[in-house]
Amino acid sequence: MSLAVVDEGSARFSDDPTSSLLGVLGEDGELAPEAAAALSPELLVRMYREMRRIRVLDQRMTTLQRQGRVGFYGACTGQEAGAVAAGLAAAPGDWIFPALRENAILLVRGFALTSYLAQIYGNSADPLKGRQMPNHISSKSVHHVSWSSCIGTQLPHAVGAALAAKMKGDPVATIAFCGDGATSAGDFHGALNFAAVLQAPTVFICQNNQWSISVPVSRQTASATIAAKGRAYGMPAVRVDGNDVVACYLAIGEALGRARAGGGPTLLELLTYRMAPHSTSDDPSRYRSADEVESWTRKDPLERMARHLARRGLLSSADDERLEQELLAHIAAAVAEVEGQGAPEVSTLFEDVYAEVPWHLTEQRNSLHKEPPE
Repeated sequence: MSLAVVDEGSARFSDDPTSSLLGVLGEDGELAPEAAAALSPELLVRMYREMRRIRVLDQRMTTLQRQGRVGFYGACTGQEAGAVAAGLAAAPGDWIFPALRENAILLVRGFALTSYLAQIYGNSADPLKGRQMPNHISSKSVHHVSWSSCIGTQLPHAVGAALAAKMKGDPVATIAFCGDGATSAGDFHGALNFAAVLQAPTVFICQNNQWSISVPVSRQTASATIAAKGRAYGMPAVRVDGNDVVACYLAIGEALGRARAGGGPTLLELLTYRMAPHSTSDDPSRYRSADEVESWTRKDPLERMARHLARRGLLSSADDERLEQELLAHIAAAVAEVEGQGAPEVSTLFEDVYAEVPWHLTEQRNSLHKEPPE
């Protein structure tokens, strides 16, 4: 379907997608007829289930961190729509280069919850063998690269991977996520320029959640919108209601299709809000008001989708309660399984370093095995 871009706060259509706001699902739960016709009820229900799962998981993991059972966690509360939409819109061969709050894409694409949690604990069940910081999960099985705590570095990497696929003739696109704060980093500007000049099949998604930790978006740029920066670099750019999972899904899907067809990169600015702290190390009450949080809470993407599903008879309050209990039980069982695992074996230090283990690592490994256990 062809996406309509609607001016924020009105029903007037605009010709400039960088200054308007694309949305198809209203805060009252009413879905534009053309969007309703394009998507199946099953897909809409799945969108809601996936968002609800990551919301419940974030709440549980934050509690576990507060109890000292995990060291660090970054919740995506309030901005689940963009991550879920990308996970559903991407083809299996597309690669995801996330920022902090897009790990839910792993689960949407079929990654096991126990493996996901084991990485946060860094124990023997961790596919990364305890070598990464918590929340920095990656897996080749679902084409998901680890995000970096160095802001914006994933963006040129995504462009490079996209150009490699283009040179090989693979019908693959990459999705490169960043926050509003990363748009002040040199890697953002280098990546967009590089992608536009060489027509890389990359979809850049800026999750503009209003705050780069404690720095407001007004301190990041003097541009009216972040989407305008894509137009400046010579690529299509659209500003999307990031709390509208349907609009996010349609916009991402359209951009991915254009990228795979040789149409080059796109910048999508998803206008959303981080309702939770930046991470479990943060106290947002020190830099933003309760009134601001409350105003955005009324735009909650989960509640908006729930209202739509209820309108169509696809979700009752009893259904929602059953889903909540199902998710809580599933997550509790996964946590119990993961917490039963021990630390990674020290000998795994020598694995995955070289394709063929060199002599000096063999010598070190043999020396380790001769040491008496503590």
